[in-house]
Amino acid sequence: MSTAVVFAIFATVLISGSLFYLFFYRTWRRKRELQQPFPKPWRSYLKKQVPAYKRLAPQQRKRLERLVQLFVSEKDYYGCDGFEVDDRVRVTIAGHACLLILERPFSDYDEVQSILVYPDVYRAQGTESDGLVVSHSDQVRAGEASSRGQVVLAWSECESAIEEPHSPHNVILHEFAHQLDYLDGTADGAPPLYGEQARNWQETMTKAWDHLQHRLAHHHKPWLDPYGATEPAEFFAVLTETFFQQPEHLLEAQPDVYKALCGYYRLDPRDFSSHRP
Repeated sequence: MSTAVVFAIFATVLISGSLFYLFFYRTWRRKRELQQPFPKPWRSYLKKQVPAYKRLAPQQRKRLERLVQLFVSEKDYYGCDGFEVDDRVRVTIAGHACLLILERPFSDYDEVQSILVYPDVYRAQGTESDGLVVSHSDQVRAGEASSRGQVVLAWSECESAIEEPHSPHNVILHEFAHQLDYLDGTADGAPPLYGEQARNWQETMTKAWDHLQHRLAHHHKPWLDPYGATEPAEFFAVLTETFFQQPEHLLEAQPDVYKALCGYYRLDPRDFSSHRP
């Protein structure tokens, strides 16, 4: 066999392998993962650690389990400050995160690479700029998300959300809402939307943002956690928390916002409560 033929065969195999990896490997790997049975202990974790799980319709529970199975298999978890990450932690975080994509494609989380878990709130260096001067400060945080596919969570705050499923705060939902916001490259409070849905989102959210700012400026009781008024990215993340944690409240306070979120997430969290084990 001539050198030219050997080279041609080698090149063909290399190109075929590269194409398979780029376009088919992820799909093949996910199909293979879902051929494995869902671990029974994980279902127990979902029942205990993800309050919404028990309120889902059977088909939605199955969908959430499949999403959790993929999430845990693909994402890297790291314990920080001596915290030990076990399956209970992995499944708890995955269960809450995957509620956001229950009716959306799993590929929305393709860019999420790693989850760092601290035992409690932690300190981190924050950077602020007024356009001229950049300042650094030591901040206490419960979680954060980055455009590099990293999510950081304080486990104590995660547990608080589990113990109070109807409170306005859920740090897991909050930080993974940021990851959805990053899908178009920047966290600006507007996840990727197109056409009429994008125009409606812009109009609805701008009006709601202005209303929230007005109430706070006049010292009136806000309809949303004031933290959501700090910047558009936080507005979307806090709205997402409220949408899943307190849907009735958000619907009453801002029906147009609620409708827009139903359109984006492709579900209505109020339906969850109509299902029982």
